[in-house]
Amino acid sequence: MIRVVIAEDHGLVRAGIRALLERSGDIHVLGEASNGQEAVDMTRDLRPDVLIMDIMMPRLNGIQAAGQIRDLKLPAKVLLLSMYADAGFVHQALQQGVRGYILKSSLSDELLWAVRAVAAGKTYLSSPISEIVVESAIRPGLHTGAPVDRLSPREKEVLQLIAEEYTSAEIARMLFVSEKTIEKHRASLMEKLKVRNIAGLVRAAVKYRLVDAGGEETTPE
Repeated sequence: MIRVVIAEDHGLVRAGIRALLERSGDIHVLGEASNGQEAVDMTRDLRPDVLIMDIMMPRLNGIQAAGQIRDLKLPAKVLLLSMYADAGFVHQALQQGVRGYILKSSLSDELLWAVRAVAAGKTYLSSPISEIVVESAIRPGLHTGAPVDRLSPREKEVLQLIAEEYTSAEIARMLFVSEKTIEKHRASLMEKLKVRNIAGLVRAAVKYRLVDAGGEETTPE
């Protein structure tokens, strides 16, 4: 039996994914998380074989959460779900040790195939994602150079939280650092992203898809 945790911030989508998995007969859902930090904590506590996680998650996005899981040396394989066949996302995800990346538009039997593949130690990519990886191999450097790539993992985390409308004091409490440290991160973010104020940081977070601007839900078929 393959043991999984589902991390998805939309309850209806999460319920649809759970129903699909539980009909398979060989996949057991251990728990559900509604944000990236919960996904990391639940993966540490429950030790699933596979973490199925939406890439656009509050608190930590899927790529940031995958990086923390890798750094904690947890055995779970991460399978990301995304609305976007985005080259930048794909490369960041693979660098963080993600073993699967499929599009939400493909959520049906492909999700089951992907879970089984990554649980067995293989890599599974939706067809459009595979094309991106192949194109990158043929034309290296094609998808590099975005300002967001110059940010550290902690800076990306702070940028996402700013875009989610948390204050510096709230972010400091979440990350167990001083408010002064968060203010330094904010100044660094403005310099690296060439913006002058909080509104500019929010626009950058949306542009580089650290946060979901649309809030659109996609329910598995």
